[in-house]
Amino acid sequence: MTQAWTWSYEGYDPEKERLREALCTLGNGYFATRGAATETPVGPSHYPGTYAAGCYNRLTSTVAGRQVENEDMVNLPNWLPLRYRMCPADAEPGPWLSPDHPQLVEYRQSLDLRGATLTRRAVYADPAGRRLDVEQRRLVHMGDPHLAALHTSFTPEGWSGAVEVESGIDGDVRNTGVVRYADLANLHLTAWDTGAEPDDRDDRQDRDDRDDRDDTVWLRCRTSESEIGVALAARTVAAPAPPEAPRTRLTDRGAYQVLTLPVGPGAGVVVEKTVALYTSRDPAIGSPVRAALGAVRRAPDFTGLLASHHRAWEHLWRQARLEVPGEPGRILRLHLFHVLQTLSPHTAELDVGVPARGLHGEAYRGHVFWDELFVLPFLNLHFPEVSRALIGYRHRRLPAACEAAREAGRSGAMYPWQSAGDGREETQELHLNPHSGRWLPDNSRLQHHVGSAVAYNVWQYCQASGDTEFLHTKGAETLLQIARFWASRAEWDGSLGRYRIRGVVGPDEYHDAYPDAETPGLDDNAYTNVTAAWVLARAGELHRALPDTCRGWVCDQIQLAPEEVERWDDIAHRLHVPYHRGVISQFAGYGELAELDWEGYRKRYGDIRRLDRILEAEGDTPNRYQASKQADVLMLGYLFSPAELAGVFRQLGHVLDDDVWRTTVDHYLARTSHGSTLSALVHAWVLARVRRDDAWAYCEEALIGDVADIQGGTTEEGIHLGAMAGTLDFVQRGLTGLETRDDALWLSPATLPQLSKFGVRIRYRHHWDVDLSLRAQSLRIAVPDGSEGARGGPGAAGGAPKGTRDAGSRGGRRGGARDAGADDVRDAVRVVLDGRSFTIAPGTARRLDLPDT
Repeated sequence: MTQAWTWSYEGYDPEKERLREALCTLGNGYFATRGAATETPVGPSHYPGTYAAGCYNRLTSTVAGRQVENEDMVNLPNWLPLRYRMCPADAEPGPWLSPDHPQLVEYRQSLDLRGATLTRRAVYADPAGRRLDVEQRRLVHMGDPHLAALHTSFTPEGWSGAVEVESGIDGDVRNTGVVRYADLANLHLTAWDTGAEPDDRDDRQDRDDRDDRDDTVWLRCRTSESEIGVALAARTVAAPAPPEAPRTRLTDRGAYQVLTLPVGPGAGVVVEKTVALYTSRDPAIGSPVRAALGAVRRAPDFTGLLASHHRAWEHLWRQARLEVPGEPGRILRLHLFHVLQTLSPHTAELDVGVPARGLHGEAYRGHVFWDELFVLPFLNLHFPEVSRALIGYRHRRLPAACEAAREAGRSGAMYPWQSAGDGREETQELHLNPHSGRWLPDNSRLQHHVGSAVAYNVWQYCQASGDTEFLHTKGAETLLQIARFWASRAEWDGSLGRYRIRGVVGPDEYHDAYPDAETPGLDDNAYTNVTAAWVLARAGELHRALPDTCRGWVCDQIQLAPEEVERWDDIAHRLHVPYHRGVISQFAGYGELAELDWEGYRKRYGDIRRLDRILEAEGDTPNRYQASKQADVLMLGYLFSPAELAGVFRQLGHVLDDDVWRTTVDHYLARTSHGSTLSALVHAWVLARVRRDDAWAYCEEALIGDVADIQGGTTEEGIHLGAMAGTLDFVQRGLTGLETRDDALWLSPATLPQLSKFGVRIRYRHHWDVDLSLRAQSLRIAVPDGSEGARGGPGAAGGAPKGTRDAGSRGGRRGGARDAGADDVRDAVRVVLDGRSFTIAPGTARRLDLPDT
């Protein structure tokens, strides 16, 4: 195993343990478990959370004298517990051991990214010099999404006797992983029941004298309001098998087995714990507890589980190949690892969205925000079936979005800023400022631009996948309803001769109202208006392009009248975009706000990423200043290529040339505190094409955002999934300029010196393994042969796809590349590189020189 594929921590550091737990989380898209030590309960240094995708529950809390509801992703019963102690033959049993115990003398944990296992090694020594070496390997199975397992070996040094092991399931858990939520209701589980069952596997040896052993314990419960049934079963066996049967200990909220295992010098013991988790949301089951018991009984031993687990991950790594040299490549592999653990092919079978903090912790309560905007562009080109499922989550909640619009006096679909189970608005009404201790009104539900993100994802998925069936049905229904909402939000202003969208909040969450205003909201947020114009234009384009039958069905489904579409076109060309001093204004009136003393605040506070909290604690507000939490206007440069963005502004009657965009970038670059991990990513993306020399600093910050926890204690509450996926997409699309539109791959590379050599594999339409390799100012594109694409399966694990051959000549800077394999033009991939159009036939590759940058 090479260092490039491992993530290791030497020594035990209680202050950093929760951060390590988040970064060492193991999952499979169905459920995930934090990398907590199995010997330790919840405490200041430990939080052993397990979360199943889409498993939410609602509780009511009293906050600042008000009753508020919150829906949370539920922390499920903890399957990890496995503790142990030394029982020397010549002494009393020792204490239960854990990394927090003073007898710990060595500690190391290592995350194997390629094999998706977590290995922990601890060595303990008691006052008499007896040593116990404990090595534990953990997996959450990627092949069977309901299974997980622990393999623990105990090796004594200098003593004989026994190791006592207690293994079980702890159902006495709460959602207490975020300190800011400490005053909120947190007990989501109820109706616990526990039991034990004999292991009746046909292949068990020595059945004659151990038929009555209870080798498997189980626990079932349900969530208190959503009434989701949850069941776990755990089988614990030892090798060599102990002479005494395990002792079963059942409590109201837990089920445990205690094993006494003889050991001696040169005679260690291995304990294997296999766990199954099911919920009542799973298809094709009756009782979750029966399903869990059956899965545990059928599961092979750890060796067998590990082999099939590795095979499943091998397929994933092949489909999502991303080769970047050096330390950036190692961090990108970690990011890809966590993206795949949260959103795997298993996700395609679930009704779930993109949890902003993964399945790694309880920050943001596991809610679905707009972060899919940073995740789906990567998945579209590797796992489009997962993208389709995630967009399906939004379509299934279209009725709730339409109801929200009606309640707000609008038409169409108003998607919530925070979504969870049923699609209603889950954004909290109050939020806590830890700096001041005050609960404050939360107006972020006015971020209606989330609807544009949903529409953008529908469009981009269909462009990348060619899935016209989805586009002409569910996609069209979703996109047209979002366009209808924007049309209902647009108000005509005769004095401007423009439409305006008032009372919203943009991506920059520092500004939620005008200074001293009694009501929240801002007018004509540039990002909101430009993306709304884009949605309206795409909706009109799609409406005209739909086949007659599909158009009739969709229009009948949503009762869309032709005159509505005509108005969309008018709004799409006349929405207001404010400017000040030659800069695109973040919102109307932004240029009139005061300038902040940035240098003074940095001197006083050092880290001012959360400037909003600092100002509020001082009795001030960022609403008074030209100061942004994160990229807002500049987000337009992330969503759209320079040519497409200029086209949208031209549609709105504005000229967006390089000078205007550079001036705009410089203005906000000097006035952004980067209080979100997404901000550095967007700035790196934009600066790579505007100020390349400055881009790497932001790229590096985006890479280490979670690894170094630069937000100061937030990563331990859950990784930032959008930022992680965004760094992958920064290489895949940002540096290559890759777009999928008009039935072609459009490329316009703009690399950084620190990332000038890399390779990516994408899935484009029916071609599974299109390889893009950038080396020394040249780009090689390889397309798999027809048989490979026709099978619909992955190709070779590295290098060019199986069966490809070089097409011959290299394309020059001035001349266009000649067509390769014209006889196969029907299955060829059309590529447009910096304005040069050519095709690459199946089974061939092409190397093209890039213009100087």
